[in-house]
Amino acid sequence: MQDTLLDVLRSVDTPTVCNAIEAAQGKRGFNNFTKATMVASAPEEKSVVGYALTAKIAATSAPEESAESVKERRMAYYKYMAEGQRPSVAVIEDCDFPDCVGAFWGEINTTVHKGFGVSGVVTNGVVRDLGDLPTGFPVIAGSIGPSHAFVHVREFGKPVSVFGLAVEEGDLVHADRHGALVIPSLVIPSLQHAIEKLIATERLVLDPASKPDFDFDAFAEAWAAFEAART
Repeated sequence: MQDTLLDVLRSVDTPTVCNAIEAAQGKRGFNNFTKATMVASAPEEKSVVGYALTAKIAATSAPEESAESVKERRMAYYKYMAEGQRPSVAVIEDCDFPDCVGAFWGEINTTVHKGFGVSGVVTNGVVRDLGDLPTGFPVIAGSIGPSHAFVHVREFGKPVSVFGLAVEEGDLVHADRHGALVIPSLVIPSLQHAIEKLIATERLVLDPASKPDFDFDAFAEAWAAFEAART
């Protein structure tokens, strides 16, 4: 992925990217995005973009494996996150969903992952320590809670699902306060152009509508130009 496309993706929100993907595909119907309201730890921050590093966790009850096995998997998970493809986004499926109780994402884990060079996280699980999380590491989560319960890593590097969003390791993920999506690989070469054209086309309506003399006639003229530009 070119740095210019990365910069563009970071500067726009997920609704814009959803629309641009459909424009690049030449049809409506793109649906690989989250389908529930999510919690953003820092809604004012830029969108998070990167290749997916995936894992599954659980927290309702203690793992039945030996403590040594749990520790070994935990350290292997951290090594996976530290050495994964960049830029990256951690995409974590909480297997306790919809009854998630244990926050994997708090002050320590967010700081550690940011230190590794991971750009942020998307999860259907729990986040905590709001107010103490590092800046520049957005957490897009399913809920907020106070406890870590028995949270532990079950597996990593395998396909996951977060609120209907299917993600495989290496997928290009875009996320912000609206939710998250996976960018289809076939549209990546044309996506920057599609985003830039979409933004310019929307101005054909937004600019006239922001003027004090805006009325139906002005709307009809603007909308005709908008429709013509989209075809």
